[in-house]
Amino acid sequence: MSFLILVRHGQSIWNLEKRFTGWVDVGLTNKGEIEAEKAGLLIKEKKINIDYYYSSLQLRANETLKTIQTVLGDKKDFTKAWQLNERHYGALTGLNKIEMSKKIGEDKVYEFRRSWDVKPEALDKNNPYHPINIETYKDMPKEIIPDTESLKDTYERATKYFEEEIKNKLKDKNVLISAHGNSIRALCKKLFKIDNNQISSLEIPTGNPLLIELSADLKIIKCKYLDEKRAKDLVVF
Repeated sequence: MSFLILVRHGQSIWNLEKRFTGWVDVGLTNKGEIEAEKAGLLIKEKKINIDYYYSSLQLRANETLKTIQTVLGDKKDFTKAWQLNERHYGALTGLNKIEMSKKIGEDKVYEFRRSWDVKPEALDKNNPYHPINIETYKDMPKEIIPDTESLKDTYERATKYFEEEIKNKLKDKNVLISAHGNSIRALCKKLFKIDNNQISSLEIPTGNPLLIELSADLKIIKCKYLDEKRAKDLVVF
């Protein structure tokens, strides 16, 4: 038996401002820092020893993980992987979701945010929000940096990384992943066999650890959000 814990980062500055964030690096709000600390306390209560930690390359997920580790008193190094990054929102990056809803309609914004295979227009490479212009990605080969992504694209990169780098460790070790709404949505789609139509309804709350108990052959025994009050309106697996 082993445990997989999935944690979306605490509330970020652009979450608060309701902006499409994607691959842009923004930090946590005060609320986000509190959420990360509470996530650590909820995990600590379970007395689960975490053997491996993973995160994206992005600041908000890294800050969340570091706070969790501080609460746990765990100084292990963690692995950063771009494949666990948030979905790239293309030309929507940096724009306000409410303003865009007024401009192009709520249905279109919802389609861009939650559909399976619809991509926003590509982000111009001269835009300062394009990853090739952000210090975080200076060591990434430019040819693998996307200009835009659908949830399907995010699913393919995140689940490929999970299969190749993480899955085998779960046979007898416990793993915690601190990532993002769409990369965690992608992992949940695979783990819980959620179909393409249902995935749009899956809400991933900030800073609320999803604890998944696995059998020796990696079958899901049970799962639950540790902050149950904040999980009451979520899709039940």
